[in-house]
Amino acid sequence: MKAKELRLMSDAEMDGKLAELRKELMRANSQIAIGTVPKSPGKVREAKKTIAKIMTIRREKTLSREDAKRNE
Repeated sequence: MKAKELRLMSDAEMDGKLAELRKELMRANSQIAIGTVPKSPGKVREAKKTIAKIMTIRREKTLSREDAKRNE
């Protein structure tokens, strides 16, 4: 998922997407721990990257809100 698409999401939508991706990542990691190969290993990497993007965008929004409050 692209950062531009994530920035258009509301906070609630981002939280839902983040929870969904974390569950998906947890399932894939448990498969790896058992010794089975996940259906698509590329999805693990993509999920990690998307989680990082969501967390970064949430932090950017928080900082911009704090900055706006300071400038008032």
